[in-house]
Amino acid sequence: MRARARALAETGGLAEALAAGRLPAIAEVTLSEGLVLGLLRQGVRTYFAIFGHGSTDLANVLRIYAEEGQVSVINCRNEVEMAHAATARSWVHGEVPAVVTSIGPGALQAMAGSLAAASNGVGVYHIYGDETTWGEGYNMQQVPKPEQELYGRITALMGQSYTLHTPEALRECLRRGNLRTPYPYKAGPFYILLPINTQPKLARISLATLPDRLELPPMEPAAGSGVYARAAALLQAARRPVIKAGGGTRRAADAIRRLAEHLDAPVILSPGTTGVLPDAHPLNMHVGGSKGSISGNFAMEQADLVIFAGSRGVCQADCSGIGYPNARAVININGDLDDVSHYANTVCLPGDVGLVAERLIAATPKAARPDWLAACAARKAEWQAFRRERLAVPPMHDAAFGRPCLTQPAAIGVVARFAKAHGAVKFFDAGDVQANGFQIVEDDAPFQTFTESGASYMGFAVSALMGAAGLADAPYAIAFTGDGSFMMNPQVLIDAVEHRVRGMIALFDNRRMAAITGLQYAQYGVEFATSDRVAVDYVAMASAVEGVLAVHGGHSVAELERALARAHAHDGLSVVHIPVYHGRDPLSEMGAYGSWNVGNWVDDVQSRYLQQNI
Repeated sequence: MRARARALAETGGLAEALAAGRLPAIAEVTLSEGLVLGLLRQGVRTYFAIFGHGSTDLANVLRIYAEEGQVSVINCRNEVEMAHAATARSWVHGEVPAVVTSIGPGALQAMAGSLAAASNGVGVYHIYGDETTWGEGYNMQQVPKPEQELYGRITALMGQSYTLHTPEALRECLRRGNLRTPYPYKAGPFYILLPINTQPKLARISLATLPDRLELPPMEPAAGSGVYARAAALLQAARRPVIKAGGGTRRAADAIRRLAEHLDAPVILSPGTTGVLPDAHPLNMHVGGSKGSISGNFAMEQADLVIFAGSRGVCQADCSGIGYPNARAVININGDLDDVSHYANTVCLPGDVGLVAERLIAATPKAARPDWLAACAARKAEWQAFRRERLAVPPMHDAAFGRPCLTQPAAIGVVARFAKAHGAVKFFDAGDVQANGFQIVEDDAPFQTFTESGASYMGFAVSALMGAAGLADAPYAIAFTGDGSFMMNPQVLIDAVEHRVRGMIALFDNRRMAAITGLQYAQYGVEFATSDRVAVDYVAMASAVEGVLAVHGGHSVAELERALARAHAHDGLSVVHIPVYHGRDPLSEMGAYGSWNVGNWVDDVQSRYLQQNI
């Protein structure tokens, strides 16, 4: 085994070792080693792992390949944390990694964490050590039920899954994983169930036919199919078209900008697509949806034609289906057939967002819609003035802290400006921090902000800092988190020090689940069970971990700016604790501008949904 690992090190990889004759085309290897070799061929070199009794053989293989410099193993302390870290590794740094744990509580936690990858279309391998195949009796941590491959069935419900009951099926397993993890239109997690007793089993494996990383050419509808002509006819008839830029537009931002300028079509962003158009671009209407913005939701409500580009039609992004009450038709650009056909009265343009956008430009004349753009520009100016006012609000007296504190929007604005000035990547945790954050950030390019709005997973942002573990050139990152989200995964304090991660946690503490408190007030006029009376000294807590620099963020803009500068200068993980005001004063929040099919709004939303044309 070590000789094979060394052959890869000395030649540059599996394909090179095969070409040089250092490895045979067909080799007798254990299933565990075959899996590591196959994943290496796909470029999987990083493993986030919590080893257990279900993965001792795989761990031993990884030990040897790590000693020969072929893989990196990052041991973690919580399976949800490492699932988020792996998601960030793929999403931010472009490297598909693997998560390793055993079935039982570990797999269920890792699987829960994988919801973030599934919801955001991020490719990650999950490898779970499974029960034995001989059926000699209950295995510890298996589902205590006399049926076969239950964890494989559970993971199959979450995404794509394969149980390696037979070692010789490795090639097919990896082929299927290769169709899922790098898929250009809707990637996601791929789960490999690795039975304990098949891991060390020797098998003859064709190393030469293990699949390389999938590289699909961009696709688009045929030019002569007539579909572009139908789309062009809709655009010529439209008076108020808009473009909804979903997550699939982030790698086609230039094409989307050209399309918007060509059509005089304002662009409505999703929470995760800030920066697809620069913040100040006149056609950028900012975020629209159930939280949204004044300008984004105005454009949604007035549009008579919607071009959805790379969008899943998430409930909060389109106000549970009622965000476009005046739209009569849709042009949908998406590589995923389910998503491209989501709306009624749609001209479907399946394929690569950038290619289709360019083809649509060529198929349509340059448009001029000055009245529509003027109306949108007025609402954009109104939103910008509103945002400036909220970010400049002075500290307010907070009942929980017994003193004036920065409002959450004002504090987030200070940290966001600091991040932009220092070129730092911004991660946003779920909850009120996230909802305020995507209304506040002023990004000028995609991927300056990563907000896990797909699954809205509390604890994602702080765990995402671990995605940079072992990377020498990783950009500096700041995790924007609330006190509730931070406490979901505080073990990042230890793991980040262990793996020499440099970054910052900006911890906005309002002693409650403010997003849900706000929703309760909006719907029922009263708060219930969303706050606590327990004061936590987060600076003392974080300082208890050697290597972490924890500082008080203070209660004013100047104090917070000084704290951020001190934290940023630390060569490691830093935590800035920022007490923030919570109360009913409207100046303390950014507001909500759309509808959502929840609580006592359900009857109204669903009755309006029946009236939609799309």
